[in-house]
Amino acid sequence: MHLFAENLAVEISTYYRNLALGHGVVPKVFTLVNGEGDQYLFFIDDLPFKSEDEQNQFLTYIVQAHEAVCYARGTLVIVEKNQQFIEFAVIDRDDVQAIVCSAELTRDMDDKPIGLSEFEKTLAKKSSIIFGSLYEPIKLSDEKIEDFESLWLEMKSKILHRSMGL
Repeated sequence: MHLFAENLAVEISTYYRNLALGHGVVPKVFTLVNGEGDQYLFFIDDLPFKSEDEQNQFLTYIVQAHEAVCYARGTLVIVEKNQQFIEFAVIDRDDVQAIVCSAELTRDMDDKPIGLSEFEKTLAKKSSIIFGSLYEPIKLSDEKIEDFESLWLEMKSKILHRSMGL
């Protein structure tokens, strides 16, 4: 597993803790890191797609176009109103295992996040993760590629970009 994947798991844990407890929000996030250590992070809800399939095509395109060595996707999982978890998975290009992290979110009577357990980290087969196949080649029309490139450029102002350092 790339060191970037391990570092990304720690970073996303901290990111979600700060967002949930500091700002009271738990967005769906997507982030990737390429071989040079460039990281891109954005909210999945900012994507204009109506279908999950088209959303996954876009994410696959971005992972492959940016030559990601790892990527992560996270969200809020509601089991019951009083049982909620923040979960994310980090997928490494060269490993059959994925890092899966989960932490229980506690809310007050006004439904504001007030507590988050430590993220428990486990390994799972990459193939068992719903979005674990973004490295698999897909065929896209030239028009679709142009649309995805245009969308990426439009989103630039909303994308957090930084270098993780080597």
